[in-house]
Amino acid sequence: MLHDAIPKGRFLPLPDHAGRSSAERRTGIEIEFAGLDLPAAAAVVRAQWGGEITETDPREIILEGGAHGRVKVELDISLKRKWAEDLTAQALGDLVPVEIVTAPLPQAELLHAEALVAALRTAGALGTRAKLAFGFGVHFNTELPGPEGEGLASVARAYALLENWLRASDPVDLARRVLPFVDPWPAELVDALADLASDDPQDLARIYARLAPSRHYGLDLLPALEHLCPDLLHDVPPEHLKGGRPTFHYRLPEARLDLPDWTLAYEWNRWCVVEHAATSPELMAALTEAWKMHRGALLPLRRNWAAEVEAIMQRAGLAERLEF
Repeated sequence: MLHDAIPKGRFLPLPDHAGRSSAERRTGIEIEFAGLDLPAAAAVVRAQWGGEITETDPREIILEGGAHGRVKVELDISLKRKWAEDLTAQALGDLVPVEIVTAPLPQAELLHAEALVAALRTAGALGTRAKLAFGFGVHFNTELPGPEGEGLASVARAYALLENWLRASDPVDLARRVLPFVDPWPAELVDALADLASDDPQDLARIYARLAPSRHYGLDLLPALEHLCPDLLHDVPPEHLKGGRPTFHYRLPEARLDLPDWTLAYEWNRWCVVEHAATSPELMAALTEAWKMHRGALLPLRRNWAAEVEAIMQRAGLAERLEF
């Protein structure tokens, strides 16, 4: 399978979009885990990247001036009331993950994030597969291909058509499936994106706000759309609008720090497959046509869409193009 060939030991480059170079696009990383408290996790970051620690409150530590910019180490919990957060953290213990949030990193510096993960693992950090109830994730906040939203709709369309393949090729952990944080995009949204001929982010925003007005998807487009066209998101519940920023918010990956062969590069490269697919008009046309046939079948649920995607990408030579 093409998915089985995805590299784990190196980071693939992002593709250029419509003649616009992706070489300077940066990515912020959020990684959740258990097994270390905040001071211990911050000490690992400082040992790897340097910086000075400022403890702002018992639930958050900031490191400034290190080799890779500002880093936040926090308890990943937000209940809007400090007393409720403290009580919940005490009750749930390590079910409330520690989260490290990096500054936007150049692609050449992603290998330093990999080294940080290795150091966390050595220090005793635990990932989502360590306990049945753990449901920890990795989020990639990758800058958009263009400042005005160029490429956003094409990548969204590619993700819509590939999401089932991503999930079937490496199933999401049960604890994460139960939690309402990485839901799959609705089929109606995939239908709408397959029909969307425009690359105007405003057209995408209207569709997304109507069919997927939530931040709890494997790919959350609300930060990008709130940055680009906030006036079109009136129907989105306010609690799902956390502030706009010119990035994708890809939150499907799992933090499997307890598995020695798991790497950030592997998860990053799965995202790169989506972006590379988006830049191939022939591949996207084939996937779109196949999706419409799939949806129009008398018994579409019995057809294996993930297998169709795999076969189409194999025929398109995507592995060779990405140099797997």
